[in-house]
Amino acid sequence: MNHCSGTLYIVSAPSGAGKTSLVTALTARDSADSKIRVSVSHTTRAMRPGEVDGVNYHFVSQAQFKELIAQGDFLEHAEVFGNYYGTSRSAIQQTLDEGFDLILEIDWQGAQQVRELMPDVRSIFIMPPSKEALRHRLDGRGQDSEAIIAARMSEAVSEMQHYEEFDYVIVNDDFEVALQDLRAVFLANRVLLGKQRQRHGALFEQLIA
Repeated sequence: MNHCSGTLYIVSAPSGAGKTSLVTALTARDSADSKIRVSVSHTTRAMRPGEVDGVNYHFVSQAQFKELIAQGDFLEHAEVFGNYYGTSRSAIQQTLDEGFDLILEIDWQGAQQVRELMPDVRSIFIMPPSKEALRHRLDGRGQDSEAIIAARMSEAVSEMQHYEEFDYVIVNDDFEVALQDLRAVFLANRVLLGKQRQRHGALFEQLIA
């Protein structure tokens, strides 16, 4: 059996759609064969209590980050509230070459940048079942003002307008069903012709000889 490189996946969603919970559950369920990894981004923001360098983020200085930009190492990067965040192309390629499927949790703008540089990427968008359900999730503990919730809803609607740019769309109504749908995408892509040729090329040649 030959070595098979992994597939890069983008998972995007409006805030409150349950993206992080689904990805966390997927990687936990898939730990039996450990084929899925979640990309660790670089950031210049300060490490928070309980965070681990290389696990939550790769924490670097502004100078280090700008050097990586100059070297062209970022697939996508952005400045958020004075801090930089980015996805390292070399780190991603190394993980894919090791045979792991890799998830990037990024927004639609980052997804556009990655698609331009890595056109083989598979992209998944998570949708809420309704605006009412999304508002309820964004309201959370009920401690935010109406203005904050309205602003979050407006931002979410703006993000959802880009769902047609993605290969797969999953509606997160029943969490277990949405998780099954997400896992099905990964399983189906592993048995695509090109992937199976990489893994079993010698076997196929023997079978049809």
